[in-house]
Amino acid sequence: MTAAPTLTLAVLITALVALGPLSTDFYLPALPAITASLATDVAHTQLTLSVYLFGFAVGQLACGPLSDRYGRRPVLLFGVAVYVLASLACVFAVSIDALIAARFLQALGACAGPVLGRAVVRDVYGPQDSARMLSYVGTAMAIAPLVGPLVGGWLTEWWGWRATFVFLAAYSVLLVLAIMFLLRETNPHLNPAAGRPAEIWANFATLLRDRRYRGVLLCNALAYAGLFAFISGSSFVFIGMFGFTPQQMGLAFGVMVSGYMAGTTASGRLSRRVGPERLMRNGALLGVLAGGAMLGLALAGVHHPLAVMLPMWFSACSIGLVMPNAAAIGMAPYPHMAGSAASLMGFSQMGLAALAGVIVGHSLAQSVVPMALVIAVGASASLGSYFAWVRQPAG
Repeated sequence: MTAAPTLTLAVLITALVALGPLSTDFYLPALPAITASLATDVAHTQLTLSVYLFGFAVGQLACGPLSDRYGRRPVLLFGVAVYVLASLACVFAVSIDALIAARFLQALGACAGPVLGRAVVRDVYGPQDSARMLSYVGTAMAIAPLVGPLVGGWLTEWWGWRATFVFLAAYSVLLVLAIMFLLRETNPHLNPAAGRPAEIWANFATLLRDRRYRGVLLCNALAYAGLFAFISGSSFVFIGMFGFTPQQMGLAFGVMVSGYMAGTTASGRLSRRVGPERLMRNGALLGVLAGGAMLGLALAGVHHPLAVMLPMWFSACSIGLVMPNAAAIGMAPYPHMAGSAASLMGFSQMGLAALAGVIVGHSLAQSVVPMALVIAVGASASLGSYFAWVRQPAG
């Protein structure tokens, strides 16, 4: 095996995959402060999240295939270096438009971490153990959004919102050094044609013609869209509606993250015995129940933090069951284009999440209903995708 030792590799993959959620979750408590500091409104501030996801989605269409052509390591190095520069641009942004533009560039660099981190798992652990390893990576990665909003809240209160981007710049510098000195190339199937546009689109077409790949792609993306509805709306709900401080909001966000960790931990322990498909199906079912409960409480006028936090815990748990198993099922049949399979799945995931964020940002006023509705619809559609395309026919 050409990778770093297993423990070192696992830690590095976790840190790379965490770059995505850290870039959103870490500065969530700062969103109201950004709104006030840059003299803008909630919708424009929320665009710093949605534009980030749009850039993250678009960037994945290139970085996955390029890693199939040139290798995981060089594409990772380039992407994280771009992220460092873009994070510094966020620090010095003087208007909301400048911050939105810097966030787009930040996303183009950040997408290399999660996409290629998952591709490295497929390279090293193969189709059988990928679901288990991705579940454990997901559990460890959840520490980042668990701690991120809390630390981000402290930094915002002590030094202002720009301090959050200083932290992200420093974190990404450490990642560049780790990739340089700890990661060897893991892709044994370099494809000289993989970076050509015609080949990229041909690979994407092959993937989308695959009924099961198409199904798990949608299961994953729709589940994550519900999660991002909470991510993008949580600071305005807990701080704006319930009167939480940024630090208290970080703790409330941590409740959701602990649910995600419970789901990924259960997935890792049960993947060999239960199987990825059943775990994904059960997770989607749990998501429908949890999303429906949150929406029902919101429509009934129950205005209390627990009416959001408790259903969201179970919703996040369901997403922790769905996402790693969907990724493993989707990439398993395609060792020669694992980067392309991961990037297309990531593109759909982030694209739908960006749409969910825009919907929540433009409809969130003094009610939890819009956020709860997107969460419930996302879970229901994810389950529908499973039954339409993923479930194996009887007999």
